[in-house]
Amino acid sequence: MDSSRPIGVFDSGIGGLTVVRALMERLPLERIVYFGDTARVPYGVKSVATIEHFTAQITEFLLQQDVKMLIVACNTMAAVAADVVRRLARDIPVLDVIEAGAHAAVAESKGRGIGVIGTPTTVNSNAYARRIHALDPGVRVYSQACPLFVPLVEEGWLDHPVTRLTAQEYLKPVLAEEVGCLVLGCTHYPLLKPLLRDVVGPGVRLVDSAITTAELAAAKLQELGIASTQAGPTAYRFVVTDVPLRFQTIGERFLGRSLGVVEKVEW
Repeated sequence: MDSSRPIGVFDSGIGGLTVVRALMERLPLERIVYFGDTARVPYGVKSVATIEHFTAQITEFLLQQDVKMLIVACNTMAAVAADVVRRLARDIPVLDVIEAGAHAAVAESKGRGIGVIGTPTTVNSNAYARRIHALDPGVRVYSQACPLFVPLVEEGWLDHPVTRLTAQEYLKPVLAEEVGCLVLGCTHYPLLKPLLRDVVGPGVRLVDSAITTAELAAAKLQELGIASTQAGPTAYRFVVTDVPLRFQTIGERFLGRSLGVVEKVEW
């Protein structure tokens, strides 16, 4: 496989840009194509069949871009449709944020319980608990849905008193279980890391699934011998199904840099 081919990263909307940011920092020589289904977000309120259908469409699009790896950066897609992506991808390696987060959580837990926070759909799917228990059947997992975090992040209230109070309320039952680590099971949540670190205290490690996904991608590329070695300017493409007025502003906050040109596709 040609190592100069891009990595395809996709999400139901904008949150997966935190994964792209981590990939840019960990793998600066890699080309990336990001796809955000901004016209049909949120996925969390849709049926499994609909999510599988949309996920298949996006996977097919990225395969047409000649990608060498696919990364499912949406927890909802990873929870209910990762098998669809793997079936369509055939010999193209597929990673997802839940797999990466589960591996890191087991390594970080040091025999203590693991807390998982995410959207209601991700938590109700029990996907993190299943992946974690597949790796370590004896570990205790405590999950908590945090539905208000996504709108607070998109509003830019990253260190707002309302966000801090919300986090304290959500995390009370999880912290009462004396967990050793807390998995940030939504791609919006890494932007809340400084605030969450204050709330959970020094005794609880935060597992950022964006960073763990980038680490897993780096290891997989090396293992398969397809890591890019090309120096010089790296190409990044951002493809969406709709361009809301706030997309550029919020996207650049998530990415930590300018998005440049955003392409819009018509299905």
